[in-house]
Order: sequence, then C-alpha cells, then structure tokens
Amino acid sequence: MKNFFFILLFVWIAVPVEAERTETRPNVVFFLVDDLGWKDLGCYGSNFYQTPNVDNLADESVSFDNAYAACTVCSPTRASIMTGKYPATVNLTDWITGWKYPFAKLEIPDWTMHLDTSATTLADVFKANGYITGHFGKWHLGKDSVYWPKNQGFDVNIGGCDHGSPQRRPKKGFNGYFSPYGNPRLTAKSKDEYITERLAEEARTFIKENKKRPFFLNFWLYNVHTPLQARKEKIEKYKALVDSSLLQKNPAYAAMVEHMDDAVGAVINELKALDLYENTIIVFTSDNGGLIGRGKRKITSNYPLRSGKGDAYEGGVRVPLIIKTPSMQNQRGSISSEPVVSPDLMPTLIDLAGLNVEGNVKSRFDGVNLSPLLDDVEADIQREVIFWHYPHYHGEGATPYSAVRKEGWKLIHFYETDTYELYNLKKDIGEKENLFDMNKQKASELKNALKRMIEKTDAQLPSANPAYDPSRAGKYHF
Repeated sequence: MKNFFFILLFVWIAVPVEAERTETRPNVVFFLVDDLGWKDLGCYGSNFYQTPNVDNLADESVSFDNAYAACTVCSPTRASIMTGKYPATVNLTDWITGWKYPFAKLEIPDWTMHLDTSATTLADVFKANGYITGHFGKWHLGKDSVYWPKNQGFDVNIGGCDHGSPQRRPKKGFNGYFSPYGNPRLTAKSKDEYITERLAEEARTFIKENKKRPFFLNFWLYNVHTPLQARKEKIEKYKALVDSSLLQKNPAYAAMVEHMDDAVGAVINELKALDLYENTIIVFTSDNGGLIGRGKRKITSNYPLRSGKGDAYEGGVRVPLIIKTPSMQNQRGSISSEPVVSPDLMPTLIDLAGLNVEGNVKSRFDGVNLSPLLDDVEADIQREVIFWHYPHYHGEGATPYSAVRKEGWKLIHFYETDTYELYNLKKDIGEKENLFDMNKQKASELKNALKRMIEKTDAQLPSANPAYDPSRAGKYHF
C-alpha cells in the first residue's frame, strides 16, 4: 500500500488538475541509459560513438560535467531516482541480487532487495497530480512482480520486470536484445525485432495516445548493458571506423550506443511532430559509469576517469546528465560544473512541473532541487556533500567502501583495509595522487562529513566475516 497521504492528495487535486489546459502542465520524458559512461556521447567528448540525437538535445539543454550516479551499479541508482533518497537511506545498496563472496574478509549487511511499495515514488507524485504515467524498459527493482512499475505509481508498464539485462539464454530460446526476449512484460511482434526499437515504438504510441493530457514517461533503456548485441549493419559500420589510436573502439558497443541514440531521436521526433516538444521537460542520464571490461574483452573507455562500473573511482559513478525545460532560453547549450547526483532529480522534477507535494515529504529528500542551475549555471544550490555507500563486493573491482565529495575534494574509505584515499578532483580528475597523508586538515574535514552522512542515512556497515578464507576470498557466485 502506498502512503495514505497520496491517496488523500489524489482525491484533493484530481478534479481541478484534469480541468486544466494540457499546455499549462509540462510533460516529462525521463531517459535512463543502462551503463552509459561519462565519455560515451559525442557531446561529452567521444570521437568514436555517434550520438547526433543526444548531441542535439544537449544543444537545447543544460549539460552537467560533474554529474554522478548514486551508486556504482544499477539498482541502487534506480531506487534513488525514484525516491529522491540515497541508496543507504532506502537500504537498497547493490544491484539485485548482487555478487556473493561468501569467503571474503567482510560480511555484507542484510540489505533490501527491492524498492518497497510503501516508498513514495516519482511516479506516485506525478500520478497524484493528474498525470498519466508510463514506464518503458528496464526496471530491476525487485524480483517479485509486486515490486514492478504497476505497483510503484505507473499506469502503463512495458518491458519493466526483474531483469537486469535482456535474457541471452539460447537453451531456453531467449535471444537477448533480439526476439524472443523472455521478458514477461514484452512479447515480440516480429521475428527479427530489436528490443530498443520496439520500446521506442511503444513510447511513441504512449505519447500519441496521451497527447491531450499531461504525461510522465519513463524510458529506461536496456542499452547499453551487456550482452553486446546490435544490428549487423551498425556493427559493420563501426568496424570500418575502428582506429588503433582510439581509446573507444568496440564496434558492437558503438552500435549499441547508436541504437540508444536512435531511440532517443524517435521519441523526441514524436514530441515535435505532435507539437509537444517545447512543453516537455526532458532528462537524460545513466545509472552508473561505463563498463570497461577485462583483458581482451574491452567494452568502453572512461578516460580520463579512473576505472569504471563496479568500482569506487570516478569512472564508476560519474555520468552524463542533460536537462531541458520549457522555460529554458538563455541557458540552452550551457554546461554546469556544479556537482550533482541522482537523488537530486526527484525534487528537481517536482519543482519544474509545479507539483503539489506535502511539506514533510519534501523534507525527506536526500537530493536538492537543481532548478536554479537551469536558470543560471553558476547558481549556488546549497549542498554540503555528495555521498556514496557501497558495503558490497563487485566482480568489476569494488570492495566495501563509502565516499563523499565536497566541492572539488573526494574522500574514499575502504572498509577491508580501513584505509582512506583523498583526491583533489579539480587538479587530478584521474585520481592518481592520494593526498590523504599530505593534507590532514582536508582529510579530517571530509572524514567528519562522511561520518555525518553515514549517521544521517542510517547506513548499514559490513562486519568481520566468520567464514573468511584468504585462499577462497576472491571466489564468487550469483
């Protein structure tokens, strides 16, 4: 059951909201790309991937070059976007169901493997304010269907279930990004259907069917998550463009990025065709940093950032973020360097859309409203720190850690070794020089800030593992 407040709120506002003219209430389209790295767009510096539609969107929006996912993996960030809270606050701190390291040095805490239906979600708030709400694509916020989008504030759910990626299981007849999908919320219409193209088609249909009323559309793409699958002609196109001097040079991944860009373009073109684009708020971002891969299986490069998805460093959490609003004029094409993070998006959208929300609900947001930055990229948004908490192990490198960023400084606490690393990101974006022992004053300041955030969010900490076995510590299972 959702909060009783929202039942009362819906009753209170439903009639007057429906009576308002649609054009006075902005539509919202939220693009969330899975595993898209900070450098995986042309407008963010890629010289290999081709993303003309997203690049054009950036020209009409404010882009953020210090934007962060709330976590180095997907599910926690998704929960953070939907609630305006840090993953530690909602106790959903790993991808569902996470990597298991039973013999590691530390035992992970008991965490929540779903977004609880008692949580007030972004979709709940829009629905209570008279919007029709639709989710298209990846969800990954609970194994049981009771935690899927239809029970989290969405009127429509196409493709959203417990899957973390398209199911590539030949023995079961599931073909990943190509049909058949094995997705309980999406049945293919044709044999050679590609899931991203199909989801874009469904999103366009949703827009057409609801063009005369305000809508909130979640388009959370499965791209660019593995398995790396794309249409052959796109892969061949990038094979011909590979240059050994490039840092990014995986043709299949490049093709998947282009599929993503095509889908974004299809939705935006539908908005324009129906004369809805100018009255639509658009958010485009990613759920964590780019997956760099291992050994010869290189996927993308986040350079100059260190590491990638599943690790504590900038490559694991820094992501693209682009926001367009109907009122945006002088700021179009601007870049904000203000550090921002996933839980900021819920209070920002509530403010931009002028939604009615009870005061004590607003006070429970961990994020801050970014609207002032959309009017003036130099605005001060009054935040102490940005906070990450990942008390888990991950196959791509992470060991349990917590971290904070304050202004240009970032402190990481690694729990296995009880050690700290301190970086000046303004001078050292690649996190090459640990200044913890050289700047005791700044280290102490950020250690105290980290302690306050752990207490504020009631973050669960790892503990000594009684089954610890050094000879088997690195062995994992799903």
